[in-house]
Formats: sequence, structure tokens, C-alpha cells
Amino acid sequence: MELLVTALCGWLRHEQNNIIAFLREENRVLKARLEGQRLRLDDSERRRLAELGHRLGRRVLGQVATIVTPDTIARVGYMLTDKAP
Repeated sequence: MELLVTALCGWLRHEQNNIIAFLREENRVLKARLEGQRLRLDDSERRRLAELGHRLGRRVLGQVATIVTPDTIARVGYMLTDKAP
């Protein structure tokens, strides 16, 4: 039973890594299509990215983010907590 669980976990990890690699490359392609134009995000998009980016942490975010910087996420996260009721 333990062997089956280990094999399943390994397969899931491999599949997740493939999905992440695909999404990273897709983001790079989409960003390249902007050809230097600045991508404008609205408040809800910034909020969603800040919430997810905060969970990842600054180091990982620096490795995976393609349209925002860790500094931007930290700033938005700070503004969100500052405005929180």
C-alpha cells in the first residue's frame, strides 16, 4: 500500500511540475506579445496576485513571476492590509 501511495505522489508531483512549466512558458509568450507595452492591472487583479504571491514568498515569486515583481506584490499586499477594516 505504501508503495502505491509513493508512486501516486511521484506521478502527481511530475504532473504538477509539467503544468507549472507550461504555465510559465505561456506567461512568457504572452508577455513577449506585449512588446514592451505596460500591462495595466485593475485592483481585483492586483489583489488576487498579491494574495497568491504572498503565499509563495518573495524568493519563489522572484523565480516564477513574469508580469509583476516581488516588490510590486509586497507593496500591493501592504496596501491591502493597510486598507483592511
